Amino acid sequence: MASANSTGPEDLPANSSDLKLVDVEKVLVPILDALILVLGVGGHGMVMVILCGRRRRGAGRIGPGTGTGTDTLLLALSAADLLLLSVLPFHTVAIALQRWPFGDFLCRLVGFLGSACSSASVFTLATLAVSRYLTVVHPRRAYGLLSPRRVSVVAALLWAPACCLAAPQLAFRFVGARRRAADGLGCFAFLSHRDQLIYGLCHFLMAFLLPLVTIVAAYIRIYVFLWGSRHAGRAPQVERYQSKVTKTSAMLVLAFTLCWLPSYSLTLALLADKSTGATGASPRYGPFSVFARLMATSSTVMNPILYVLMSQKFRQDLLRLLRREGQTAPEAVEMAAAC
Repeated sequence: MASANSTGPEDLPANSSDLKLVDVEKVLVPILDALILVLGVGGHGMVMVILCGRRRRGAGRIGPGTGTGTDTLLLALSAADLLLLSVLPFHTVAIALQRWPFGDFLCRLVGFLGSACSSASVFTLATLAVSRYLTVVHPRRAYGLLSPRRVSVVAALLWAPACCLAAPQLAFRFVGARRRAADGLGCFAFLSHRDQLIYGLCHFLMAFLLPLVTIVAAYIRIYVFLWGSRHAGRAPQVERYQSKVTKTSAMLVLAFTLCWLPSYSLTLALLADKSTGATGASPRYGPFSVFARLMATSSTVMNPILYVLMSQKFRQDLLRLLRREGQTAPEAVEMAAAC
């Protein structure tokens, strides 16, 4: 999975001090990646079926209380995670072989998709936080703004800046020989370390730090509002419901941050090392590099787990789905395709 500059462990050299770690990666990474792929695809497939079912049942009901805008953004988040999972096998094979065997085109495409999907995820999370802020703090304004059509358009438009931010991956990535490695090629981001440094910092600021600041500010404002409303004794049932929904959304953001922070930290550390070059002449960061990649890939399976653990409504929808009350398999496929 890609970090800020989409430099994975397969990009780094295997010097003598890292042989044991490389051997562990060759065995452990494919096992963990296969587990993440199965859980991620299964979990997000289930989420999309449930959310599409909600949209069908709630067709024609628009308003802050229906959760339609939130469900649309959660669908977009699941779509981004599924697309991110689609590039995981390429990195898995490259790590297992300790070289990039897929050629120049896939080097560019996989780097582009990894960067675009991770950016789209955090942009969607930021939009989700703003949506919750409007729903809780300004419900009348949210009633007019958060219609399914408008939220769907916004969710689609979020891919424009994500793709722009990932465009250098498509334009400048290349396959080249790795230094201190006699067994093949690596997929690298930029020829110049300066260019890689500039891009990595821009990606960190635009696709992680600034959205995270927006998210934190939105949730702080929500919690301040809910705290004041509870003490004022206004609409306790509505406040409890909004509080539960907001906590679920906040946990999604916290999980994303904890999962991606090690990867961005490693990327910044590599960029700060002047010996790091496009051809991988940088030292490995030991077990932390394996841990950072594992956390980044596991971010794609966190959202379905949080839905089940924190949302009673989602658990009810899941039980309804599993029971399949009189529903045939073709009907289930039709409901999934209704999105």
